[in-house]
Amino acid sequence: MRYSNLFGKTTKEAPHDADCFNAKLLTQGGFIHQLMAGAYTYLPLGLRALDKVKQIVREEMDAIGGQEINIPMLTPKKVWEDTGRWGIDVLFKLEGAGGKELALAATAEDMVTPLVKEYVRSYKDFPVLLYQINDKFRNEPRAKSGLLRGREFSMKDLYSFHLTQEGFEEFYEKSKQAYLNVYRRCGLNALVVKASGGDFTKRFSHEFQVETDAGEDRVYIDKKTGEAFNREVVPEGDWENTELYDIKKTIEVGNIFPLESRFSDAIDFTVTDANGKPTKVIMGSYGIGPSRVMGSIVEVHHDEKGILWPKAVAPFHVSLITISGKDGSQRLEEVASDIHDDLEASGIEVLWDERDLRPGEKFADTDLIGLPLRLVISEKTLAEDSVEWKERHETDARLVKISEIVEQVHEWFRAPERLTSHE
Repeated sequence: MRYSNLFGKTTKEAPHDADCFNAKLLTQGGFIHQLMAGAYTYLPLGLRALDKVKQIVREEMDAIGGQEINIPMLTPKKVWEDTGRWGIDVLFKLEGAGGKELALAATAEDMVTPLVKEYVRSYKDFPVLLYQINDKFRNEPRAKSGLLRGREFSMKDLYSFHLTQEGFEEFYEKSKQAYLNVYRRCGLNALVVKASGGDFTKRFSHEFQVETDAGEDRVYIDKKTGEAFNREVVPEGDWENTELYDIKKTIEVGNIFPLESRFSDAIDFTVTDANGKPTKVIMGSYGIGPSRVMGSIVEVHHDEKGILWPKAVAPFHVSLITISGKDGSQRLEEVASDIHDDLEASGIEVLWDERDLRPGEKFADTDLIGLPLRLVISEKTLAEDSVEWKERHETDARLVKISEIVEQVHEWFRAPERLTSHE
């Protein structure tokens, strides 16, 4: 991809309400554009990164038996009335043709439960594990923090349906590991945090939290047991007790929780078991916001120059920069074109900055965008039949022979990535 053809360039401007690093850097880097508070257009760079997060989520959900579906986000009033939730305050409500009342989906329990009821025929059909990756809409009174708290946002929600508590608990534990796999692959070190069961159950639920100074949550890690809790689970008098807890600022990047039979009971959904006995359907809910994960990656992995994308979610793997002399160089362009084409043909995604700009401007843009590897070709490097190699998180550059560059990029790409916070 030639940078001159890319829609959405870098800018020095940031939204006036950019109150966090992801809002500022993703806007300035040309990844997103704010349409209004809590709603963003994903530009080509941003959509590439978001799609990679979604694909990681999809792969890990498929690995534990999830099947992907797609539920309409425009929903009738009746499904919310059936579950007693038409009155929840985050619903965006609207009027359709003929005065029919509708809502934009804020979540999907109310739609997926009657869907499963319609299609299951026997106890042998269980467990049922369905997920979707779709936009959700919540009428947040105060959208803030860029992609971390929006009114329209990307969400993966998986729902599990079981006929036994044991079956539910087995899958629930399996989902924890799948979630940790997602975050690890996205370059995030997530904590499994015990939380209250909320409105649906007396049992505990679990959140996945990532430590960062930009976090709006607090996690309390018991110094004796190492177990982590959110603020709701810790007694109020211990909220500042540093003798009992290590207290960390965090961002919530996902949650899982039991639904018990709250939604299946609401629509009289039971199944006859192997003994001919009517059995309640037990449910679980498992949510990850890919857009929130994307914003969290930027909050954790950035420096004073810009973003530092992990390889797995970077919109492109390599930033290729050509620096021409005053009169230009046909050989320089030919070498760069060959490297670009050879890498792309072998599965390495390259953003080639061939613009006629000063080197400093190109370097500033590539640091802001934050692709993991920068390759620079200039008259100076060509004199040594080489390319300058610099990884985004490193300070030093080195020369690599042109004849070896494709092979070395592949070795670099396959190598395990060691990521730490660069805040």
